Amino acid sequence: MADGQTCELRLSETIMPQSTLESPTRQALIEELQGFAAEMRRNIFRTICLGGGGHLPACFSIVEILTVLYRRILRVNPVDPKNPDRDRFLLSKGHAAVALYTILAEMGFLDAALLETYGHSGTILGGHPDMHKLSGVEASTGALGHGFPFSVGMALAGKMDHKSYRTFVVLGDGECQEGSIWEAAMFAAQQGLDNLTAILDYNKLQALDRLDSIVSLEPLAEKWRSFGWSVCEVDGHDIPSLLNTFGRIPFEPGKPNLVVAHTIKGKGISFMENVPIWHYRLPNPEEMRTACRDLGMDELMTGKRE
Repeated sequence: MADGQTCELRLSETIMPQSTLESPTRQALIEELQGFAAEMRRNIFRTICLGGGGHLPACFSIVEILTVLYRRILRVNPVDPKNPDRDRFLLSKGHAAVALYTILAEMGFLDAALLETYGHSGTILGGHPDMHKLSGVEASTGALGHGFPFSVGMALAGKMDHKSYRTFVVLGDGECQEGSIWEAAMFAAQQGLDNLTAILDYNKLQALDRLDSIVSLEPLAEKWRSFGWSVCEVDGHDIPSLLNTFGRIPFEPGKPNLVVAHTIKGKGISFMENVPIWHYRLPNPEEMRTACRDLGMDELMTGKRE
């Protein structure tokens, strides 16, 4: 793919064989992943609301991304979480930690009962992930701009050690205002780290305002290409497109990969979608009823957590 060319995602470009493209098997896979993502949103919502705090919209915008990565792409094993040949996944936007906790629990890295301790005194599930306490967490992230350079180092180590593992990292778009992101991006390109894939959660909101009202990133894809990366843009909530995209990595030999995932912050709850104030807020009782209906779940009984 030539520089400057936006990646077009077609159904024929897939991780599954051509003969299965229209088969019931592929359709069943897509429906299974969609159902998994819907249940993941319910678990995130339940965990954060019962825990009394967290970043719901930031978690919701990456649900399909995590679903496809963990269910179809990453070579990881909860029975052997430190296998030296495992793929690495880092959540650089660490404030979306509850999304990571829920999928790690679903995949068997964490006991699902731990989710019920979120927000309790003494829990090991913090507002940001802690690699020293949790299986499956590759780096303690949350200070924006730091997780991505960690991932670059891991990818470089893989190249130097002649390992076949791949490194994946999810970035926030507001995080890309940090200078450390661009320093690491330059270094990754110079080192030819085609075993590194960054997924940029481009929901275009940042804390309590719109990204363009604070510091615009545009032209985003062109900037990353100029830094030597191979870039594909995708609907970050469309599971077939995500399967196709991740199945084509590396996009160009010798270049690190960037997936610009166009997402909706708060995806799945009607009144939260694309509304900046929900970065910090939790629903009141009336909003809670609406949110539960949107998510297809029973109403939650919330109260003070000890």
